Amino acid sequence: MRSNFGEHILRSKMDALKFVEQDLLGTNDLPDFKAGDNVSVSYTIREGSKERIQVFQGTVIQRRNTGASETFTVRKVSGGIGVERVFPITSPFIDSIKVNKSGSVRRARIFYLRKRTGKATRIKERLFVKADKEKK
Repeated sequence: MRSNFGEHILRSKMDALKFVEQDLLGTNDLPDFKAGDNVSVSYTIREGSKERIQVFQGTVIQRRNTGASETFTVRKVSGGIGVERVFPITSPFIDSIKVNKSGSVRRARIFYLRKRTGKATRIKERLFVKADKEKK
C-alpha cells in the first residue's frame, strides 16, 4: 500500500503559505489597471532620515505573478532615455496609483514598446460606453 503521508504534509505546508500570503495582502485599495494603461505611481522615498513622495508616470508594460509576489512594470521616456521601474503591488512604499488613461492593447506584455520611438509608441485609448436607459 502507498502512503499519502508525504502528500498530506505538502498540502499542510501549502495551506500555511496561503495563510501567510493572505495576511500580507491585507486590503486591496488599488485601482484596476493592466498593460497599456498610463498610470501615475506615488511612492515614498527615504533619503537618510527624511521621507518624500515621488511620482513615476508612465505606461504599464506588464503585470506578473499573483498574490503577495505580484509586480507591475512601468515605462517612461525621460530626457530621450527609456526608464523602466518594477513595483511590487504589496509594497508599503506605494502611496497611491492613479490611472490616467486606459490603453487598448492586444497583449498582456507589451515589450515591443522598447524598440519604438516617437509617435510609434502611442497607444489607442480604450473608451467606455455607458448603456442608455430604456427609451419610453
